[in-house]
Amino acid sequence: MNLIDTHTHIYLAQFDHDRKDVIARAASEGISHMLMPNIDSHTVADMLKVARAFPDTCLPMMGLHPTSVKESYKTELDVIASWFEKGNFVAVGESGIDLYWDTSYEKEQKISLERHIDWALQYDLPLVLHSRNSLKELFEVLWPYRQKNLRGVFHCYPGGVEDAKKVLDMGFMLGIGGVVTYKNSQMAEVVAAIDLEHLILETDAPFLAPVPHRGKRNESAFVRHVADKVAAIKGMDVDEVARVTTGNARQLFRLP
Repeated sequence: MNLIDTHTHIYLAQFDHDRKDVIARAASEGISHMLMPNIDSHTVADMLKVARAFPDTCLPMMGLHPTSVKESYKTELDVIASWFEKGNFVAVGESGIDLYWDTSYEKEQKISLERHIDWALQYDLPLVLHSRNSLKELFEVLWPYRQKNLRGVFHCYPGGVEDAKKVLDMGFMLGIGGVVTYKNSQMAEVVAAIDLEHLILETDAPFLAPVPHRGKRNESAFVRHVADKVAAIKGMDVDEVARVTTGNARQLFRLP
């Protein structure tokens, strides 16, 4: 079985004491690639250090997380732009809009998202989107680009079936992570309703660990639990879930 963790922050300090072991455990579960979204200018060095240490496994993205959009966001965006000119990245992200913790920078987050959309189109890369309490706002920004070959994923998709269909109409995939294993999550309904060809799997490690590890540090090996849950919801063999979702990820991120 081959799986891809399409969203992991393996470069964060939570993994500093056992990163090699975490990557080895992922490999033992058949995870061939671990895709790393950037957060802001302060995380680039650590992310690229991991990418250099594990070049065949840990692949970097470049972007500014919406919760890092503050007073200095223009400077942050300029730093991100400079990396696109000299780096090699599998995606633009993670970007998006987050109105859960703080709504005071909503305008700036939208400006940042527009810049990320421009990069995705300029460099022909997928756009990885964070969407918390913000699906309506994201749809408003993205809708004018639906005919411009913009592609990507709503990572850790938070909405219901009808909004999921809007995501697909705009050419994006749904990122399914540990939340689908939670007892009261609406993700089971979404996964049941949406064809497997529109889904990719992720962990968002070290956050949002799936059952039976909920509340603990998440890691890429646990994407197997996500695959098992999707298979149970779909009434499919997990090997088929792995085959299709891995193929989706390879196509979206243009992996070998």
